[in-house]
Order: sequence, then C-alpha cells, then structure tokens
Amino acid sequence: MDLLSDQAAPYRVLARTYRPTRLKELIGQDVLVRSLTNAIGSGRIAHAFLLTGIRGVGKTTTARIIARSLNCTGPDGEGGPTVDPCGECPSCRSITADNAIDVVEMDAATRTGIDDIREIVDAVRYAPAASRYKIYIVDEVHMLSDKAFNGLLKTLEEPPPHAKFVFATTEARKLPVTVLSRCQRFDLKRVEAAVLQTHLASICDKEKIEAEDEALALIARAAEGSVRDSLSLLDQAIALGDGGVRAGDVAGMLGLGDRTRIFDLFEHLLGGDAAAALDVFRDLYDRGAEPAAVLQDLLEVAHWTSTLKIDRVRGSTMATVPALADRARGLADKLSLAVLARAWQMLLKGVDEVRHAADAAAAMEMLLLRLACIGDLPTPGEMIRRLRGTMETAGPAPASASAPGSATGEPPPPRASVSVASPRPAAVPTLAASERVVEPDPVLPPTFEALVALLQQQGERPLAAFLVQGARLRLYAPPRLELQLDPGLPEHVPNRLKSALRRITASAWEVVCVDAAIAEGERAVDDARPATLAEQARDARARLLAETAATAEVEAAMKLFPGAELVDARRRGD
Repeated sequence: MDLLSDQAAPYRVLARTYRPTRLKELIGQDVLVRSLTNAIGSGRIAHAFLLTGIRGVGKTTTARIIARSLNCTGPDGEGGPTVDPCGECPSCRSITADNAIDVVEMDAATRTGIDDIREIVDAVRYAPAASRYKIYIVDEVHMLSDKAFNGLLKTLEEPPPHAKFVFATTEARKLPVTVLSRCQRFDLKRVEAAVLQTHLASICDKEKIEAEDEALALIARAAEGSVRDSLSLLDQAIALGDGGVRAGDVAGMLGLGDRTRIFDLFEHLLGGDAAAALDVFRDLYDRGAEPAAVLQDLLEVAHWTSTLKIDRVRGSTMATVPALADRARGLADKLSLAVLARAWQMLLKGVDEVRHAADAAAAMEMLLLRLACIGDLPTPGEMIRRLRGTMETAGPAPASASAPGSATGEPPPPRASVSVASPRPAAVPTLAASERVVEPDPVLPPTFEALVALLQQQGERPLAAFLVQGARLRLYAPPRLELQLDPGLPEHVPNRLKSALRRITASAWEVVCVDAAIAEGERAVDDARPATLAEQARDARARLLAETAATAEVEAAMKLFPGAELVDARRRGD
C-alpha cells in the first residue's frame, strides 16, 4: 500500500515546493523584510497592509507569512508575534495547510461586489475562534467595485483590535486614494537577474539537478524579475532536458538565438555587411529564434557594449560566457559611443515595427538592412574632421571623379543631403535697369519688392501672392506703377491694388496694366520680357546652388559620399 500511495502522490511544482514560509526566506525584498521585521519585533503592527508589485514577486506569499508571524504561538503555545514562526503550533500548521478558520483569503477578481464585502464587514466584529488575530487577505483588490470599496472604508479605518487586513494587487494606481491612505504600503521590487540565478542554482542543488550557469542566466532573464515565473520555467527546462538544464535546450525553449551568433550578427551590422547579417538572422530564425527575441538580444549587446566603454567590468546576462565577455570588450574598444548610440536608437525604434508587423521576420530583415546601410557611415564629428583634412591637403575634386569602391564592385553608401552655408557673393540686381525708372518718393516703398512686402504686412497676402506669381514689372515710379499681368489672374487685381495702395500709403497711385498681346508684340521687337518675382527667386536659388556646388567644402563632401545630392543652400545670416 505504501508503494501504491507513493506512486499516486501528485508532483508538486517547484514554485509551491520552495514557497517561502518566513520573512528571511524572501529574496530580493530587503526593504520589505527589514520593515516588517522591525515592526513585528517592536509591536508596531499596522491594521492594514497593501502589497503591490508585478506577478510572482511574493505578494500573496508575504501576506501568508504575515498571518503566520502574527498568529504563531510557539511550540509551547505561549509565544507571541514573531518574525520566525515555529511552523509547529496549530495556527502555523493550519495556515500552511490553507484551512485556518481565522485567516480568510478572498479573490477580488471573482468576488467583486458589495455583498462579498458585506460578509467581511459583518464577520469582522466577532473575535477569532482559535487564533490571536482575524486576518483577511484580499488578492487583486483593485478588482473590487466602487460600492465594495465604499462599504469597506469605515471598517478599514477603524477595525476592531483583533482584525488585520492584507491587500495584494498588481495595479495599485487603480485603488481609490481613500483606501490607499488607510494602508501601510509596500512595493515589492522585481528581483534582479543575478539574485534569481543564484536562487535557481540553490534549488537545483537541492533537487540534485545538473544545470549550466548560462542556462540559469537565460531563465533568470526571461522571468523579468518574477520568482514564480523563473521557477515555472525551471520546471519546464528540467522536463525538456530529462533531468538536466542545458543552455541550448533553454534557448530553444524560450525562442532565443545562440549568443555567439547574436554577436556575429551585431558585428556584421555595424560593419555594413548586409548579406552576412541576413544570413545569420535566417539561420537563427530557421533554428527557432523569434525575431522579437533576436531584436532584444541585439539591444542587450548594444547596451552592454556601450556601458563597457565606461565601466570595464560591467555585467550582463551574457557575461556568464567568458568568450562573449571578451568579444563585448573588443567591440567596446573598436566602436565609438556615437555609433553604438545610433545602433541602439534604430533597434529601439524597430521594436514596435517587429511586434506589430504582419510578417515579423520580414520586418526584422528590413530593420537589419537599414542598420547595415548606416553601420559604416562616419559620425558627424568624423565627417567634419575628414572635410577639414581634405581641405588642408587637397584641392577641389574633379566633377567626373569616380566613386570610391566602384572599381571593386562594392555598393556605394546611401545618398545623403548636404546643406552648406556659402559666403554671400556680390549682390545681383533683381530688376533690369530701365531708362524709364525714376527715383521714388522717399516716403513710398523704394522698390517693387518692398511694395509687395508692405502689402503682405498690411493683410493683403492674396493680392501680394498674385503680384509675386503673375505680375511682370514694366515701370516702377511711385506713385506710378506699370505692370503686365499674366493670363489667368483675376480681373479685379488692378482696382484692388490701387485701393490697397491708397489705403496703406495715403497716396493716390496710378496703376497701368499693359495688355498681354501688346507686351508680346514688344517682346518680338526687343526680346526683353520682364520676369516675375517668383521667377527671379528661382533664378537666384539656382545661381546659389551652382555657386555652392563649386565650393571646395561641398566638392569634398561629394567625394566622401558618392551619389550625394545638394538639395539646399543658404547664405550666412539668412
């Protein structure tokens, strides 16, 4: 019968087998342990506790430890509240077995209404049946309804001396401030990966299980600070490895890529080798690595390598492999912080792309291609230094010079936009001199351009736009103005212009508009068609771009970036 009962005994998962029963067994929660230890030791025990934190860090476990500590009577039945419960008295045994009559656990996720809280309010008035305190543990308390919270407020503020409340939640911000102000709050932190790894190693020793350090490091990182998650993953890894925990098995179980190959991928990217980078990623993907997991690994490499430039002993979950630590330090020595920061930013922006893409692998490949394209580009500081060196040691490069790398068949770097401020050349008159132009009155706009600018400033923007785009100046002798208007302009432009000028300048203007047919006949004779202000601006910009392109700075930049295009130029001071 004993053999049969042993065979029938259900397996107890590690998360339950190694659940802490004393405050000193909690890991990664030093502030909580110290506060509760001092409070219980000094007798300054609050009537309500609020435990917050992510899943699996020990909120419900801590609530049960508080219940055991407050109700423990010691082996002789004469003890008081203690931070080290005996585990032998009736109260400790019943709480451990989850059948203590004076410790009530309620799941607020399923019992959310005022009727459920009314049961607690009605029962809290009666003294405990077999223990020192009546303790109410409410898990996921943020799920209670507004009426339920309101029904609990008065009791929570002034409970009877024999009652204690312990609330646990992952969403403390959802609790009413009236509840928060009545509780002593403890925020349980995420457990650090190194602490989790040590904890997992000690459990493997107790279970007589061989586990590789790298495998435990992978599990600790994947748990994201949750002790319960790490133990669940360890259980799964033990089953997968048939009693052993190996890094390769864990990486496959978690959908992670081989760390050595991740470093290969990172080096190919920052070296500009797009083909090799895609080959490495496809190999990882074919072996079961998820694109999002590969992206997270690349982010960790970028972060670790960046911090190693400042702290040579900076740790990482990848540092458990000495060869990887050496490669990371080598990358930190070879790459500048600007290049690493640029890679980090692009990888970080790619997280949402990969997560929300219909084809995560395709999105990841496009991200890798972008990274490879910018991987070998110089930083802004390097480009300036190269430009200065080129200016000092060489003259302007000929326009027909071949692009670097064209003879070897290597793809040219991506197109870049260059904007260089050029020295202001001699002023070019915007209007051709005319024998008919006379000296304007000093109080009136001295030029046609000034007249258009004055119209814009005085609220006549549409009229000014008509003049800029379709008016060709024939005579400007204030207060006389002679224009040729292009076909398509509104017929009211002359009258509107005359009225606006009279209002703005307080002078009577004579506005003459020459018929387009007459103007074209005159043009056939002397081929002197005036240009609009818009045409003059385009011509001036074209001249400026041509002058800027001929400067030594731009020619040197074009040599550094074959295929680049000059898209804009401005004079100094503009």
